[in-house]
Amino acid sequence: MTFDDEAIDWLADLLADAARIEIMPRFRRLGEGDIRQKTSAADLVTEADVNAERLITARLRERYPDALVIGEEACEDNPALLAGLGEAALAFVIDPVDGTFNFASGVPLFGVMLGVVVKGETVAGIIHDPVGKDWLIGARGAGSHIRHAHGALEKVRVAAPVAISQMTGAVSWQYLKEPERSRLARNQTKALSQFGYRCAAHEYRLLASGHAHFVVYNKLMPWDHLAGVLIHQEAGGYAARIDGSAYLPSHVGGGLLVAPDRNSWDELRRELWAD
Repeated sequence: MTFDDEAIDWLADLLADAARIEIMPRFRRLGEGDIRQKTSAADLVTEADVNAERLITARLRERYPDALVIGEEACEDNPALLAGLGEAALAFVIDPVDGTFNFASGVPLFGVMLGVVVKGETVAGIIHDPVGKDWLIGARGAGSHIRHAHGALEKVRVAAPVAISQMTGAVSWQYLKEPERSRLARNQTKALSQFGYRCAAHEYRLLASGHAHFVVYNKLMPWDHLAGVLIHQEAGGYAARIDGSAYLPSHVGGGLLVAPDRNSWDELRRELWAD
């Protein structure tokens, strides 16, 4: 099964509908009862997450009744949903509000992410920015682009390779264990500068559009990475797990290093993990 432009446009508009109906009306208007902790004070869920996922899931099931639909919040209640992702003929993976900590804090850096998986392979990825009202979209074999609010399409391309001393990047070290945590925190200073948005949606946008060079993730939940990795690859980039193996939709561990190309990946793998 392939996804043509019409199908991708429908999915993109669905994410925008969820943002318009369930997310933006709650932005900077959340009450105490609208925010809950999951695993820690930095891992939150809001009524916007729950209701946006519910809307997206319902519409996907109407249009694609035989598809597997996996949402971040649904998996919180039923982790067994993930088991079918690698084998499903068609699956949709939803992050209704990526960057929930920012959203709950009133910071306008969050996004809605959707990955489309066919028989274990990601074939399309969509990241919607509810604040900017645009989309970052990638389709396997067709490249990646920004669909602007006014309708224009802008092709995106990853940054040109440079020495690590000239790179801008991010290391998500808060999810790492020692001694790797301290090693990467120290070695990331070999780069020119760092960023950290607490939002994979915007971090992948920065990378795919050529404004940053690399990112290291440790936690690999599919709703955080399927769309972004596909978009980044279609923009010319290279991504692999820390051991060099390919990242697949079924993976939830093993870490991830995202870089402009394979040679940059090799240099980053060597320098960031150096003793």
